[in-house]
Amino acid sequence: MPLRLPDKLPAIELLKRENIFVMDNTRATTQDIRPLKIVILNLMPLKITTETDLIRLLSNTPLQMEVSFMKLKSHTPKNTPIEHMMMFYRDFEKMRDEKFDGMIITGAPVEQMDFEDVNYWDEISTIFDWARNHVTSTLYICWAAQAGLYYHYGIPKYPLEKKMFGVFRQHTLCPHLPIFRGFDDVFYMPHSRHTEVRKEDILANPELTLIADSPENGVSMVMARGGREFFITGHMEYASNTLDNEYKRDKDIRDDVDMPVNYYRDNNPDKEPLVTWRAHANLLYHNWINYYIYQETPYDISQIK
Repeated sequence: MPLRLPDKLPAIELLKRENIFVMDNTRATTQDIRPLKIVILNLMPLKITTETDLIRLLSNTPLQMEVSFMKLKSHTPKNTPIEHMMMFYRDFEKMRDEKFDGMIITGAPVEQMDFEDVNYWDEISTIFDWARNHVTSTLYICWAAQAGLYYHYGIPKYPLEKKMFGVFRQHTLCPHLPIFRGFDDVFYMPHSRHTEVRKEDILANPELTLIADSPENGVSMVMARGGREFFITGHMEYASNTLDNEYKRDKDIRDDVDMPVNYYRDNNPDKEPLVTWRAHANLLYHNWINYYIYQETPYDISQIK
C-alpha cells in the first residue's frame, strides 16, 4: 500500500519521478482500511527537503500510512514559505487530543546551544511528554535524539573539538532485535553534528540500551521502553547529495570547513558521493514500522496508552 499524503504536497511529485508510489487523500479515501497514523515534527530549516527524505523511507512498506506534519507555535521557520506551512502543517496545540501510531522528531540547527536556551524548549518538552501517552513508538533524530535523552533520562551532551561530518561505519550491538532484522553486522550512517552523547552515560542508565555504535562517531542508536523510543544520533534519512550540499554551502561561507569523510568517490569532492547507507536506511524504517508500530499498536487508536 502507498503513503497517504496531503493533496498537493511537493514531495508527491518529487517521489513519483523516482517511481515511488504515493497517494493523495482524495484517492486514499476510496480504500476501506485503517491506515497507520504517522506524525512528523519537522524542526529542520529546509522543510520540503526533510519531508521528501522521510517520506521516501516511509514509502518502503506494504502498509498504508497517513502522514501528518506538526509544527511549533513558539517558533516560526525562516526558510520555508509561510503558504507551505499553513497548507500542510498544524500547531501542536491543535493536534494534542489526537493519537498516532508513530512519530518522527527531526534534528534542528540549535545543537550548540544549551537545551534550556532554545526558544522552543518548553513547548518541545511538552511534546516529549505528550508522545509517551499518545504515540506507540517515537523516532528521535540527531538533535532531537540528544534532546530526548537529556529530557527523559538526564543524559548530557558534550561539545566536539571537531565537527562529526561524513559517513561512518556502525556496529550492531543487539543483532537479535527486530529493528535490525535483515541487517549485516556493520552498516553505514551519515553524521553532521558538533556535539555528542557518550557511551558511558548511556550504559550507566538501566532504562537505556545502546544498540549500535561506532569507533569513529561513538553512540549511534539507543533504544528505550522496549522500542517505544529510539534515539538516532545520525541521519539515515539523508539523500545522496545532502552532505555535499552542506559542505559546499559552508565552504562558500568559511575557510575552515572539512570535507565529509568516507563520502566522495576516491575522497575527491569533484566526484559524485558514494552512497553506502541507502539499503540499511530503508530496512531500518521498514523494521520500525512493521515490528514496533504495526505489530504493537491497537486497531482502535484511541486505546494507545
